[in-house]
Amino acid sequence: MVEAGYNNAEAKETLMSDESRDVPSFNILVVDDEAAIRQLLSMCLETEGHKVVAVGSYDDALRASQSYSFDLVFLDLRLGTKNGLDLIPPLLASFPWLKIIVITAYASIENAVEAIRRGAADYIPKPFTPTQVNLAVLKQAELRSLELKVAALQEELGQFDHEMDFSSTSPPMQRAVGMAREVARTDATILLRGESGTGKTVLARAVHFWSKRAAKPFGIISCPSLNSELLESQLFGHMKGAFTGAVSDTIGRIAACEGGTLFLDEMGDLPIAVQPKLLRFLQDKEYERVGSYSTRKADVRIIASTNVDLERAVKENRFREDLLFRLNVIQITIPPLRERSDDIAILAERLLAFFGRNYHKVFSGFTQEAVEMLKQYSWPGNTRELRNVVERAAILCHSDRVSVEHLPEGMPCDAPVFPLGHLVSLKEIEEEHVRRVLKSTKTLGEAAEILGIDKATLWRRRKQYGIY
Repeated sequence: MVEAGYNNAEAKETLMSDESRDVPSFNILVVDDEAAIRQLLSMCLETEGHKVVAVGSYDDALRASQSYSFDLVFLDLRLGTKNGLDLIPPLLASFPWLKIIVITAYASIENAVEAIRRGAADYIPKPFTPTQVNLAVLKQAELRSLELKVAALQEELGQFDHEMDFSSTSPPMQRAVGMAREVARTDATILLRGESGTGKTVLARAVHFWSKRAAKPFGIISCPSLNSELLESQLFGHMKGAFTGAVSDTIGRIAACEGGTLFLDEMGDLPIAVQPKLLRFLQDKEYERVGSYSTRKADVRIIASTNVDLERAVKENRFREDLLFRLNVIQITIPPLRERSDDIAILAERLLAFFGRNYHKVFSGFTQEAVEMLKQYSWPGNTRELRNVVERAAILCHSDRVSVEHLPEGMPCDAPVFPLGHLVSLKEIEEEHVRRVLKSTKTLGEAAEILGIDKATLWRRRKQYGIY
């Protein structure tokens, strides 16, 4: 670890005098059978702000890897009667992103080549100084940072692009984004509520990038897309043979997002069997992989979203009340697009410019008639639907301005005749609303239930308004 005669006091003085570097905090495992080296190496790393677990044997290292997630390992080549290199494959199986630095007093080219061949990232011969240790960590931190940036850029190119723009003239939307920015600086659990397509996933990703966890992974699990068994495996991981088809160990998204953020999309569809296990993780940051009895810990922030009434789901015994309380530390509601009519034209223009670049076209905007149609439409699919409509228009339009003819034919039928606040009587608004509900429902009973009146009253309204 250090040169002969290098004592604790000297180590501490040297470490405190080192120039501080901008290195992210790592979870580091130190594996060395010499207690003095473990102590001094731990001091060196902790002084730089890292969290360190130090163990003295092969078996203790395996046990530590079953309880904690690590970013980096300092691994002694000789651990008593065992070869430290034999630890590399199981450690990488548990943490594929792991950076392993082999340390040894028996340095040789053959050992270095074998360490790299098995998956080690670096190799340091003993004796070495704290400066060498910190430089080795800095090198791996820069490499890990580049890996995360590449992954983030790939994700942005695939699905993120323009959507991070949250500028809005709508007070409810401004409040939602303002609160998201405020709580992003904390580790609080966030529950995003809003209709499908309002941008909950985009806002969750933005919270991650605004937070101190931005340099760490961001993961997404879509709760409705998986059954109970697969969802539990996706969350917590599983051991080989835990169930049919489990042909190898899997770490799970929680372990993969160590230090970062995990977004649980549409939590209202989380299977009831998985809910107590997620509750435990939210409370204690502890979990077990499927098929394992080893308790693990992880530092992962949870952001959840829902488009359903969770309070009603609690009453219907489809959702645990205690889980709702734990999720609902910070609640942010994203308003639907129809309540942000002043934003529609702005968003549409930005989307048109984006798709113009994608399809190598230049647009000067929308005609006034097209803008009015976009603003009057009710947008049941919210911003997701707006995105699809504008992309379609960008493909079909061969002039510099998008007009009504480039918009879907069904849009005028759904445009509200009387926007809220328009100077018309309540009778006119009621008639239009009754007509729309009847058009959108299959039976008279269903329409009456939605309108909150009985079928006899609805029958009289139909006769009054001449709806047949």
